[in-house]
Amino acid sequence: MRHVGELSARHRGLLFALVITAGVLNLVDRQVIAVLKPVIAADLGWSDDDYGTLAAWFQGGAAVGFLFSGWIVDRLGVRWANPIGVAAWSIAALLHGWARSMGAFIAVRVALGATESMGTPTGIKTVAAVLPPRWRSAGFGAGNAANSLGAILAPLAIPLLGLTFGWRGTFIAVGLVGLGWALTWLIAARGIVFAAPKLADAAPPLPDAPLLRDRRTWAVAGAKLLSDATWWLLLFWLPDFFHRQFGLSGVALGVPLALAYGGAAIGSLIGGAVPTRLLGRGWSVNAARKAVLLGGALAVVPIPLALLTHSYPVAVSLMALALAGHQAFSTNIFAMIADIVPQHRVGRVTAFGSFCGNMGGVAIAKIAGLILAAGLGYLPLLLFAAVAYLAALGWVQLLLPRLRPIEAGG
Repeated sequence: MRHVGELSARHRGLLFALVITAGVLNLVDRQVIAVLKPVIAADLGWSDDDYGTLAAWFQGGAAVGFLFSGWIVDRLGVRWANPIGVAAWSIAALLHGWARSMGAFIAVRVALGATESMGTPTGIKTVAAVLPPRWRSAGFGAGNAANSLGAILAPLAIPLLGLTFGWRGTFIAVGLVGLGWALTWLIAARGIVFAAPKLADAAPPLPDAPLLRDRRTWAVAGAKLLSDATWWLLLFWLPDFFHRQFGLSGVALGVPLALAYGGAAIGSLIGGAVPTRLLGRGWSVNAARKAVLLGGALAVVPIPLALLTHSYPVAVSLMALALAGHQAFSTNIFAMIADIVPQHRVGRVTAFGSFCGNMGGVAIAKIAGLILAAGLGYLPLLLFAAVAYLAALGWVQLLLPRLRPIEAGG
C-alpha cells in the first residue's frame, strides 16, 4: 500500500485527469435527454409540459441527493466514492434505454439526479487528496471548467451517437462508458491510501441548527437559488430554444450549442483569474469578490435580446456571454465560501448551497414547461434570467455588507 503523497507526479496527474473526465461524464449523461429531446418527444409523444416535468423530477432527485451525498462520500472515502458514484449514475443513465412510460422515465431521471449529486463532493475531496496544497485552487478551477467542457462535448457527440445507435442506444452507450471509467479508476487507485481531506466533518446528512442560523449560510443559499435557476434553464432548454427560434435539430444543434457552452468555459477561467489578480494588487476580498460578481451579473442582462435577432450566430453570442457570466458568478460564490466560512463548515455550507441551487432548478424546469405549453414563449424566462444575478448579488450585499475573511476573524 502506498500513501497518495508518495505517488509520482505522473500518477497523480493520471488520477486528477480521471477526476476531470468524471466531471465531463456527469454532465454528458444528464444532457442526452436535452440534446435528443425533439427525437424522443416525437417518438413518445411528449409535450413541453411533460419534458418540464421530467426536468423538475431530475432536479428534485439531485437536490435531495445533495443532502446525503456529502455524508456518503465522507463515509466511503476517495478510493471507493469515485467508482461507486460514477458506476451508480452510469447505470441510471443506461436504464433510460429501456424506459417507455412517463412513470418509468420519472423513475430513471430521479435516480440519475440523485446519483449524480455524488459528483461534486467526490471531486472536491479527490482533488484535495491528490494535489499538493499549492495546486488545489487551480485544480478546483479546472474541475469547474470540466462542467463547461462536458456541455461543449455533449451537443457535438450526442447527435452523432443518436444517428448511429438511436436515442435508446445513446443512453446505453454513455452508461457503458461510465462503467468503463469506474473500472479504470479501480485499476489506477489500486493499493493507494488517500489522505482524508479536512474539507468537512463527517456530519449528519441534514444541516444542523447553528448552520441555519448563520447569515453566511443564507447568503450563499439565496445566491445559488437565484443564479443556478438560469444555469439549469439553459442546460435543459437551450437546445429547444435553438430548435424553436431557428429550426435547428439533431447534428445542426452541435456547433451553436458547443459555442454557447464555450462561453461558460471562458467564464470559468476569467472568474478564477480576475479576482486572483485583484487580490494580488491589494484589493480587499470584499471588493474583489463583489466586483467579479457584479461583472458576471451584468453579462447576463442582455440575454432577452436573443429573441429579437434573426441571426443565430448573434443569439449564440448572447447565450455564450450569459453562460460566461454565470460561471464567473458561480466560481466566485464558491470561492466566497472558502473566504468567509470556517473550515469545519465549508463542506456543509457548499452542500446546502448546492441543494438550494438545485431547488431553483426544480422550479425553473417546471415553470418553463408550463410557460411554453401555454404559448408564452421564452420571453418571461429570459427576462427572469436577466435580473436573477443582480438580485442574487443584492441578496449577498443585504446579508453580508462586508465579506470578512475567516483568517481575519470572520
